[in-house]
Amino acid sequence: MTKTTGSGTYGDGVAVVTVTYSPGRTLERFIETLAKSTTRQLRVVLADNGSTDGTPELAAERDGVVLVRMGENLGYGAAANKVVFGLDDSVGWVVVANPDLEWGSDALDRLLEATERWPAAATFGPLITDPHGAVYPSARSLPTLGSGIGHALFARLWPANPWTRAYRQEDVEPAERTTGWLSGSCLLLRREAFEAVQGFDPRYFMYFEDVDLGDRLGRAGWLNVYVPSAQVMHVGGHATTRVSRRMLATHHASAYRYLTDRYPGSCWKPILAAVRLGLAVRLRMASRAPDPHTTTAVARDLR
Repeated sequence: MTKTTGSGTYGDGVAVVTVTYSPGRTLERFIETLAKSTTRQLRVVLADNGSTDGTPELAAERDGVVLVRMGENLGYGAAANKVVFGLDDSVGWVVVANPDLEWGSDALDRLLEATERWPAAATFGPLITDPHGAVYPSARSLPTLGSGIGHALFARLWPANPWTRAYRQEDVEPAERTTGWLSGSCLLLRREAFEAVQGFDPRYFMYFEDVDLGDRLGRAGWLNVYVPSAQVMHVGGHATTRVSRRMLATHHASAYRYLTDRYPGSCWKPILAAVRLGLAVRLRMASRAPDPHTTTAVARDLR
């Protein structure tokens, strides 16, 4: 397959972009542990979508940290795009990551080392754990209409169903390998490739922007590479927990958009209509959960 490449020539500088929305104290740990993850000189850019807790402003007092206010809540992908597209040409590598991550020792250096082994790769993703040490399946197959329906219907009721196992690749040993897509909670991007496909699709306010990116990069001839020797810990969404029911609705809307983008023909409309109805029913059931952390977990597990 012929690779689609950008027209620009970039240096080997590294920038770290994190999208903030009242991230709380997690941002402090993100920056502190990031410093221990690499020996490279970094610039850290906070793409702020309208924080009101003051933490991005405090973080920007550190050397090497810059705050860029979006002026409104643009969503995850659009805010990341705005910063990445505005970087100077000395930056050839960009990390896009959630602010509620803690970096493992040498994690970013290990991701950067993998770029030398995979010159045809556009994205590199680490092994991601939760605070209890459980590994999150962050390197997955691209969803098809069949696997997407099976996963959506049975993931919560029958976690070991074959569609979910195949999609989440939970039975695959955590070895360095190519994959369909990588979790956008922590991605090292080859800027040339990212800009060649116009970055994240801004129509995805949140969720599935990473799935969509992995698919479009693959179609353009690039690879997505899982690098489990690099490890990070995902503490959990401070901002999304406060609006988890809204985020669950956003998740379902993004899932439907992804499928309709991939199956545009009129012959698919009856099936997509059934999918839309099923998503609406599932959203109503999940939204009845009294604990906002529960709805956040539902959105995470249905990924």
